[in-house]
Amino acid sequence: MFSRGRTTPVERPRVVATDLDGTLLDSRGAVSARTQSALQRMWDLGIETVFVTARPPRWIDPLAEHVGGHGVAICANGAFVYDVEARRVVEAVGLPSGSLSGIVADVRAAYPGVGFAAERPEGMHLDPAYRSPMVDLHAHDDPPAARGPIESVRGVVGKLLARCPEVPDVEFVESVATIVADRGIVAYSGAGGLAEIGPPGVTKATALERWCRERSIDAAQVWAFGDMPNDLPMLAWAGRSFAMRSGHEEVRDLADAVCAGNDDDGVARVLEAIR
Repeated sequence: MFSRGRTTPVERPRVVATDLDGTLLDSRGAVSARTQSALQRMWDLGIETVFVTARPPRWIDPLAEHVGGHGVAICANGAFVYDVEARRVVEAVGLPSGSLSGIVADVRAAYPGVGFAAERPEGMHLDPAYRSPMVDLHAHDDPPAARGPIESVRGVVGKLLARCPEVPDVEFVESVATIVADRGIVAYSGAGGLAEIGPPGVTKATALERWCRERSIDAAQVWAFGDMPNDLPMLAWAGRSFAMRSGHEEVRDLADAVCAGNDDDGVARVLEAIR
């Protein structure tokens, strides 16, 4: 499904694009001292770093000091570009409203116990049926999560989350992908058995490609790092790709190289070798 591109990778990238959870961040969700040093060295060398993550924009704020001189992060699997300093979404692509209501109805018909949540530029919207350990974290969101039936959600929905705890993760995600079909892109980032439904044609790769094109950067000049299936389009597009040893088997199979895991500073080890 995700074939490698035909670009010839460069020995020294202009851009390092990296996923966060399970990739750049350790299992505590922190940037280690070694990784901080490696990122700083990239900036000193004039190499841009860009975070490309499934995280919503507000979960980037604690990492603001690591974002880089451009000050933005690509969030929600490519649906949002977030200005970290201004704490503002500067680009947003959402699910068509008609498609969203149809997707909700069809998934609910197949899985009556399913719960939904929506990521919007204004913050999270939680359906009463949405059950997840992450709900408690959203209680501390700024801005606070809106609550109510998912059918009442308003505005741009960059990512619709569906979760049915009674169904095994892979089975549920694959089934939702079949139900959604071409109305959206279903991604799996390994987060709590979520089927993450994004707008049609929007992936980490499409958002990163647009970001690079605006800066006259070719795919061959990009090195990308990831660990889960939602990273596959980005890894396939980039001139050189690295999978985390601690990551998903499908990602390790696709990438050009496998580096040490996120708790062993895998990204930093690769960046330290750049001269």
